Amino acid sequence: VYTYIFLHCYSDIMPASRKRVAVIGAGASGLVAIKCCLDEDLHPVCFERSNDIGGLWNYKEEVTDGQGCVAKTTVINTSKEMMCYSDYPAPKEYPNYMHNTKLMQYFREYADNFKLIPHIQFDVQVVKVTKAADYDDTGKWEIEFEKNGETKTEVFDGVLVCTGHLADKNMPTFPGEEDFEGQRIHSHDYRNHKGFEDKRVVVIGIGNSSGDLAVDL
Repeated sequence: VYTYIFLHCYSDIMPASRKRVAVIGAGASGLVAIKCCLDEDLHPVCFERSNDIGGLWNYKEEVTDGQGCVAKTTVINTSKEMMCYSDYPAPKEYPNYMHNTKLMQYFREYADNFKLIPHIQFDVQVVKVTKAADYDDTGKWEIEFEKNGETKTEVFDGVLVCTGHLADKNMPTFPGEEDFEGQRIHSHDYRNHKGFEDKRVVVIGIGNSSGDLAVDL
């Protein structure tokens, strides 16, 4: 998961009070970004567009365009010793390769342990991130977001963009596909094997998602 950091320190012109940092996304990167801000005595404000933490690892039955989600059977392909947060090791009783439900449990324990939830605003959609008018002097950023049907703008000293890169579908096209009468879906929209019983299915691609789908089917 990629995290982009826009955080400028102007120690010679900024006051000593806690700087406000916007964290966009409360997934695997967003949670640890909040924790790191607290460690540095910053004031994090996390904007999460869904109603829960976990990002794409939070399995949901419904498909939402522009929002990543694992399949129901997805197991992480990195061992818990390698993927866990360095300041909060995964419990020894957890399996080495965790199912997405176990990984979500780990995220919730991490968030509870470091009291991260109070710093998260759920069901908030960030619309725009721009430099403030006085950016050259202050390094501040303006965040435009939608909350409860209203559009608001707030100013922050820094921005951590923790939205990941697995949200949008990249659907290829093939000559003659308009003549195919079967079902065509992207792995983004796959949740489980239901509806594919007794059918021949071709999986295009050999990445992590296609491997998961082939095994599940």
